[in-house]
Amino acid sequence: MSTDDSELQIQARKILDSIAFTPFEQCQPLNRDFNHIPSRPGIYAIRHRTDGLLYIGKTKSLRGRFTGGHKAFLWAWLDKYNDEDVRIAVQTVAYWGNPALLLELEAIILRATQPPYNAQIPSER
Repeated sequence: MSTDDSELQIQARKILDSIAFTPFEQCQPLNRDFNHIPSRPGIYAIRHRTDGLLYIGKTKSLRGRFTGGHKAFLWAWLDKYNDEDVRIAVQTVAYWGNPALLLELEAIILRATQPPYNAQIPSER
């Protein structure tokens, strides 16, 4: 593993720790406007109070990703989760115009967690 790869692994671990271990009550509740979520690039998790991570994704605008709706909310509704038991954890990422960084971080985190609502988990290069 190169220095860049190990630095990427460290950054992914920090992001995962943040989105997985932030107390549920401190995660962002669902609402209609998502003004409490930053408009910055980042990694996010749809979390359930007791079932843990349901979905992990990446985006260039965290707030924008949710204002247009999100398929994980539909799946949670179909699985009959109470909306008070589903929240959003976000971690902004300074990606300096490198969209591949978000993709690589997301892939590392997905391989480590395998959330049930992520359809495909990217294979390691």
